Amino acid sequence: MATLARLQARSVIIRHQYYYRNSVVDLFRKQEYDAALKIQSWFRGCQVRAYIRYLFRTATIIQKWWRSYLGRQHYRLVVKLAYYTMKMNIYNAMAVRIQRRWRGYWIRKYCSNYFYLKSYLRTVSETNDAVREALDEYAEIKEREDKKAELEREEKERDYQARKMHYLLSTKQIPGIYNSPFRKDPDPWELRLQKAKPLIHPRPPVTLKRPVSLCSWLACTSARSFSRAHVLPPIDRKQCQGPFRDIAEVLEQRYKPLEPTLRVAEPIHESKDAREEFRKQEKAKNIHDDMFLPFSSFHKNKKYTPSLHLSTKYGSDSYGCKHFRDKNPEKWICSKDFQTVLPSFDLFSKYGKLYSKAGQIL
Repeated sequence: MATLARLQARSVIIRHQYYYRNSVVDLFRKQEYDAALKIQSWFRGCQVRAYIRYLFRTATIIQKWWRSYLGRQHYRLVVKLAYYTMKMNIYNAMAVRIQRRWRGYWIRKYCSNYFYLKSYLRTVSETNDAVREALDEYAEIKEREDKKAELEREEKERDYQARKMHYLLSTKQIPGIYNSPFRKDPDPWELRLQKAKPLIHPRPPVTLKRPVSLCSWLACTSARSFSRAHVLPPIDRKQCQGPFRDIAEVLEQRYKPLEPTLRVAEPIHESKDAREEFRKQEKAKNIHDDMFLPFSSFHKNKKYTPSLHLSTKYGSDSYGCKHFRDKNPEKWICSKDFQTVLPSFDLFSKYGKLYSKAGQIL
């Protein structure tokens, strides 16, 4: 009873202490929760970054091996092309050397033969000398003929002048101008006038005039009645008075060329003809672009490279025929199938099971 009395006396003190301790805990609960949340976020961030670094290193290793494989393949292709290029250059150099020797022999034999050219030049020189002598003789003969023709022409001109001036000939009573008494000897023209015959001018032909009768006067066909012209003079066309258009404009509109429509001007089968013409041009431009490799067995040593789906020892894969992730346990190598999906993150598996800072469930 005494113990119960003591407890009842201390109940008020215990109630005050319990309330005080609970209030102190409530004061530091928020600070402790924020500190725990910060530690959890830092730790989870470290986990995720470490896993991402692991994935990055793994991807780097895969890329390194794959790029090294592609580089070796490209290097083999470059070496093979360089080999074939070098071989083709050697073949071309040998062909050029053969052509050079043969063309030199052909030029020396048939085109630039020294002895044949020397004899040819000697023959040409002799022919030139003979032609030059013949041309000199012909020039002398032509010059003599020209002088002779000139003298004959001058002689004819003097004879014509003598016949024209025959009236100046001297007579027994009256001496002429070329036979002056004050001269010892007569002029040579006096002797030429004595030999020449006087020039007689031809008379114009006489035309008989037709008699004009009375009937011609009445019919107005005589030359004396009216003047008749064979061609009438042109008549100046003047523009008509009134609101009329110009004659040139009317004639241009009347005789303008035909302007058919596009449907009439173009043929019916224009599209068909155009396709046929385009097909012919494509057929004419079709060129075989494969590289010519003479004296080589490249096509014989070329190894067939099968596809990835046909080269496996487990048979062809039905890629594209069935579902993309179709499972066939008969083709499994081990007791379980190949894992095609990466494992899930622990952080994502806890989604919806944690509390946020605001006290809501994530």
